Amino acid sequence: MFKTLRKLLDTNERQLKKFFAIADQIEAMGPDIAALTDTELRAKTDEFKQRYQDGTSLDDLLPEAFAVVREAATRVLDMRHFRVQLVGGMVLHHGDIAEMKTGEGKTLVSTLPAYLNALPGKGVHIVTVNDYLAQRDREWMGQIFEFLGLTVGLNLPHMSPEEKRAAYHADITFGTNNEFGFDYLRDNMVLYPEQLTQRELNYAIIDEVDSILIDEARTPLIISGQANKATDLYYSADQVVRRLKAEDDYTIDIKTKQVALTEDGVKKVESFLGVDNLYDMKNITLNHHIQQALKAHVLMKRDQDYVVNEEGVVIVDEFTGRLMQGRRYSDGLHQAIEAKEGLQVQRESMTLATITLQNYFRLYDKLSGMTGTAKTEEEEFRKIYNMDVYQIPTNRPMIREDHSDVLYRTEEAKFRAVVEEIEERHEKGQPVLVGTVSIENSEKLSRMLKRRGIPHQVLNAKHHAREAEIISQAGQRGAVTIATNMAGRGTDIKLGDGVAELGGLHIIGTERHESRRIDNQLRGRAGRQGDPGSSQFYLSFSDDLMRRFGSENMESMMERLGLDEDQPIEGKMFTKAVANAQKKVEGNNFDARRWVLQYDDVLNQQRELIYKQRREVLTSDNLKDVVLEMAKATIQRVVEAHTSKEELEEEWDLDAIIDFAEANLLPEGRIDEDDLENKEPEEMVEFIYEEVVRYYEERQQELGDERLQEFSKVVTLRTVDRKWMDHIDAMEQLRQGIHLRAYGQDNPLRAYQFEGFAMFEEMVQEIQEEIVKYVMKSVITEDEELEREEVAVNAVASSGGTESQKEPAKKQPVRRSEKVGRNEPCPCGSGKKYKNCCQKSDRTVKAGM
Repeated sequence: MFKTLRKLLDTNERQLKKFFAIADQIEAMGPDIAALTDTELRAKTDEFKQRYQDGTSLDDLLPEAFAVVREAATRVLDMRHFRVQLVGGMVLHHGDIAEMKTGEGKTLVSTLPAYLNALPGKGVHIVTVNDYLAQRDREWMGQIFEFLGLTVGLNLPHMSPEEKRAAYHADITFGTNNEFGFDYLRDNMVLYPEQLTQRELNYAIIDEVDSILIDEARTPLIISGQANKATDLYYSADQVVRRLKAEDDYTIDIKTKQVALTEDGVKKVESFLGVDNLYDMKNITLNHHIQQALKAHVLMKRDQDYVVNEEGVVIVDEFTGRLMQGRRYSDGLHQAIEAKEGLQVQRESMTLATITLQNYFRLYDKLSGMTGTAKTEEEEFRKIYNMDVYQIPTNRPMIREDHSDVLYRTEEAKFRAVVEEIEERHEKGQPVLVGTVSIENSEKLSRMLKRRGIPHQVLNAKHHAREAEIISQAGQRGAVTIATNMAGRGTDIKLGDGVAELGGLHIIGTERHESRRIDNQLRGRAGRQGDPGSSQFYLSFSDDLMRRFGSENMESMMERLGLDEDQPIEGKMFTKAVANAQKKVEGNNFDARRWVLQYDDVLNQQRELIYKQRREVLTSDNLKDVVLEMAKATIQRVVEAHTSKEELEEEWDLDAIIDFAEANLLPEGRIDEDDLENKEPEEMVEFIYEEVVRYYEERQQELGDERLQEFSKVVTLRTVDRKWMDHIDAMEQLRQGIHLRAYGQDNPLRAYQFEGFAMFEEMVQEIQEEIVKYVMKSVITEDEELEREEVAVNAVASSGGTESQKEPAKKQPVRRSEKVGRNEPCPCGSGKKYKNCCQKSDRTVKAGM
């Protein structure tokens, strides 16, 4: 371990030497670049773009491009990148993390790799922790990019889709981590290609990278909304299904666990529900509920597939016979069983889309970040994000004085000492910034200062703009500022006149955070750019960290030594013990985050696959191959189920295959038993598939290719969205209860991976079967307007209070056609049943229903 660490440090040191050598090249270019006119400097952007198109790599363009940005910053903002900032920019360009002390100009550093990586035209995202900083940096640093001829966008919540689209199509886009993630989820729910906002996820620079990728990494971004399914439909469907009879109204296929309505069953359901055509597009949801109610009654057996107890309907594991607490059947089947058993139907999940920040940012082709505090979490950054942490030297030597911690027996004694320290420094005019770990403690300290008559400001990270304004003034003479440790992050504190002579800004920490990074972030408020400053932490035995790591022994030692309440312990040994305690907690937290990520990765792989295929459907002009491929996969599954190699050929159930084909793929009478006899299973699949292809092409002729394509898109998008929403809910239910498997000596993660994969496979099969059924069997008349509908309404994106409405779908009037039943007299007047007459040639009406 030590050798690996030393080797790594040596590698980092060697790489930094290379970067400093390149910085020397950039500085040498300075005079030539400075001699250019504004127009000539701006023209460099077009030159770089052309050179990149001609094959020059970004690495080769870097020295001159950085020199150009440096000169532009000098002219536009009167700010010139220091040599160490040039090195920080190189670290970011190479997809790693630049750790730079507070006040070293990280915001200016980001302009270098952002400009360079914008040259290929694929877009660069600069990610901040709040909207205020995104807006500030866009207005501030954006001037450099615009001077050099690049476009700059700002992505904020509540922007219209058109405004967001324009922001994302700029060369460089500023925004918050949450909003970038939500837009990714929204883009994977749109109904038309022109509603997409984001381009490909090319390159991101994350400011305060430790806060976003570690502290907030496990926070899921969730888009939720009112599902278009009311629970009363389950009860209605249940009542209808109770009145149906086996064989007359539905057929059962035990091997494939399928149940399908017969033509008489369809007519009965239509009569009971008062609808003209159960397979009309407007009745998709109703049809779905009937199908699930049928499965609940016919296929799902109480005390075999599930039990009913005080917790409601509980699934029984078909392999082990154990109760699977917390698991729910997906796609509305669980609710259908609840209706069957006379229980209260639980409202379906309203989570439509979700992703963690960890998994969102890993989607970028290249990722980089900057912060003042990352080295303590380097192992996590490397293992999860494949990013190394480089500690960039300060421009001027750091002269801040960090005092050893002081420990008091009680919290009251600690706060009394803190107030005494503040009062003493305030009286001589030295500014003091006090960090607390909670709003409650900041308000408690404020009350104590008020009683002493000490003027002060209180910050607790509620209002970002006001927060930044207050924190920026914390270095003025006599200022006393109380802040939660994270408040004002990203804002510089500059010293007022005469403050340096008083010792600079003094930092007081009122408690050690469980993460050393947060403490270092607080300390880093003082001593910027070679300024003087000092810091000290005050602790008590009642602090959370102390309680967790055996403070009783030290407290009893203080009692034995006869130290009173207001006498502290102070020393390097004690400070080291606290640091060791923090390392233990950090290790535990890393393990917990890594464990959670392993679970997240299961759903993430599934999400990437579904979103990729959904995007292909959304942007495709030819869905014929997609639909027919789904049809073939469906045929193969059904044929395999009924032509087992373990059975004799005469035992194969050809009738079941034909029943399935007629119920889902083809008109009745299109194939019969003679067509399948004496064929191998592969030949059966090919025969049925060829018939499906012919029938699809007939529908193309009948409806027009463009119309059938649009109808296929409507069905596919609606089906995928509804099934995926249900799958998210089912996976969450599985995850919540999976830890119980440990009691049965199962590995919960392995069980989650195995069962999650099986559930995903089942969902994919259901998607294929449903899409094929509706594309092949639905009525679509020439005067019918097709519409793409969302599976949910009132969608809201939420994480930390952020909310955003989804773009509404385009609504259009719909007109429907009448249906002729298979067993009704044929409209031609022949006296025959329709199925035995014109149905075989009349392709303008849905066949086989």
